[in-house]
Amino acid sequence: MCPWNVRFSKELPNDSPYAPREALAGKDARQLARELLGMSQPEFSAAFKGSPMKRAKLRGLKRNAAVVLGNVGTADDVDVLTRALDDPEPLVREHAAWVLARLAPR
Repeated sequence: MCPWNVRFSKELPNDSPYAPREALAGKDARQLARELLGMSQPEFSAAFKGSPMKRAKLRGLKRNAAVVLGNVGTADDVDVLTRALDDPEPLVREHAAWVLARLAPR
């Protein structure tokens, strides 16, 4: 193994800003997307305090979460997507509408 990789392969301390967050642990993409779409700003701020994830901002993560559900979502996701239609961010509402149209029976 490359000595450089060995040197930096040590486990991160729990207080590292790059350590996995409890909000993300053990969730598949669909479950995480559903949770992010339903997350409020205070919940987001608490879950990712001191994390680089805050740079993406909640609106960006919610938009990405909607895209995930557009690709792997099912009819079970309609409720969370319908609630996202009331999001204050136009970008989130637009993507939620796109996913709902995509999930609608043809």
